[in-house]
Amino acid sequence: MNAEIWLALAMAFNLLGYASYWRGIRNDLVKPNRSSWLIWSAVTTAEALTYQAVNPGLLQNLVFFLSASSCLFVTFAIWRQSTLQPPSRIDWFCMAITLVALMIWFVFQERLIAHLVMVAAVPISFIPTWVSAAKEKEREANPAWGLWTLGDIATLIIILSTSNNHGSDLPYIIMELGCHASVWLMIGLSSIYQFSGPNHLSVPALQAGKSGERFQVIDGPQGKGVIAQKSFPTGALLVPFTGPRFHQSEIVGDKQGERDRLMQIDKDQYLGPSGGLDDLINHSCDPNAGLKFLDDTIQLVALRDIQPGEEISWDYSTTLRDSNFYLNCTCNAPTCRGVISNFSFLEPSLQQRYRDLDVIAPYLRGPDGAAPMEDLPLAAE
Repeated sequence: MNAEIWLALAMAFNLLGYASYWRGIRNDLVKPNRSSWLIWSAVTTAEALTYQAVNPGLLQNLVFFLSASSCLFVTFAIWRQSTLQPPSRIDWFCMAITLVALMIWFVFQERLIAHLVMVAAVPISFIPTWVSAAKEKEREANPAWGLWTLGDIATLIIILSTSNNHGSDLPYIIMELGCHASVWLMIGLSSIYQFSGPNHLSVPALQAGKSGERFQVIDGPQGKGVIAQKSFPTGALLVPFTGPRFHQSEIVGDKQGERDRLMQIDKDQYLGPSGGLDDLINHSCDPNAGLKFLDDTIQLVALRDIQPGEEISWDYSTTLRDSNFYLNCTCNAPTCRGVISNFSFLEPSLQQRYRDLDVIAPYLRGPDGAAPMEDLPLAAE
């Protein structure tokens, strides 16, 4: 392919990446830091300007200016929607590097040195993102990282095919490619699948037999399941429920099927798969665990003493209302209802028991499981 085609691909991948990330922010699927994006906007703009000064007239300059302008747009557009946090030491350091580079450029007229200083700032600016993704990959789980990586590869091809002197133009794109690709690897290469829509979210690739100190994954009559490896007393915290959140308007289809792993947590909010043990815990009409909706987390807790070798289970109906989700139940509990459906379909005595145990989604806490949304707090904010 000629350079113009690679240029079109690079620009398309970058635009799609920013559009995907913006969509994730609007729908509360990613949790960026506003001050970090402000720093990135300054850094990417300075990088694009210094690159143009060192390498005037090259095709790839269009990609870098497109990325900088898109970064600025996302930063301004998300200002009211993402979490404001005070700048960290790394943020201040990146800001200082940007100012130093601009001073080197404008005061001392050393364009190449200024550009290389900006290149050095790129991995430093990614440290908060790496730390965040390492602790909780769902905070950055978005196809954008894969798209930006593909855009960087296309830009690298342009540089290699159109320039004879790579001493000044390769460091920037190689650094960008390495940073974007590293985040993509951390959140999982399969994150690109999110374009197919939440109704195609599938069971995580945890293998049966995988053991830890506390739990083991098994293959059972209901598919994969989670077995206790040790005893847990009543009230013990077992597994946090994490994963990306989806608004009801994003969900394609009727949310039915064995591959779907969407948990209703509010009137119009759903939790997608996290890739962890929480995706594999099966339903039971006589569960030994239940979900506690705490201030900022959703935790599975033991409803009674659990012994080693017991399968962990919870009642899926304790989060469902106004849902099209119906599933034949094969839990084989003595009290098996034969079907998993909305909370309002449960016997009143069972509804009250779950309320007393405080293991239902907050929006179901009304007397008939139909409390108005505006009167109750959002779950897991």
